[in-house]
Amino acid sequence: MNKGQNVIRTFLFVVFFSIAAASLTISVLCNDLVRHYQNKHLLREATESLNKLKALNADYDALLNSIEKNPNLIKRIAPATLGTEPEDANAIYPRVRVEQLVAARKALADPNRLHIEQAIPKWLARCSEPRLRTALFLASAALILISFICFKPVKQTPEKEEQLPESQ
Repeated sequence: MNKGQNVIRTFLFVVFFSIAAASLTISVLCNDLVRHYQNKHLLREATESLNKLKALNADYDALLNSIEKNPNLIKRIAPATLGTEPEDANAIYPRVRVEQLVAARKALADPNRLHIEQAIPKWLARCSEPRLRTALFLASAALILISFICFKPVKQTPEKEEQLPESQ
């Protein structure tokens, strides 16, 4: 065998062995990968929730500051907020129906927020199924064995020159 064939055999061994080792690793660490993606998803949700709470705290702080600066503010917003009758008989306050409140709530909701995608990738969800995981493990092990058997280095045997019988 020449050096070119040895290089090709080595390259094929590295490719097949790497693929088999990666798929074997995925099949063994599948549960850990699923937990990793779920934890990542939960962390993202917690961060979003924390940001919303910070925004609400800032809004409440601004409201408290405006109430401290203007004590009549409570008297003005109480009838609309609590649904009580206004003290001023000459003032006209509009009545809000439930449908209007629902429409306002939808308008105030964030329309750009996309539905949260699946917590784990589709390929990992497929690999985490027990029978597919077992099949992936067995196929990976078989590919490792095949790569060792088929692409092992070939021992070169020295060519023995045939000795011709000496002419006498």
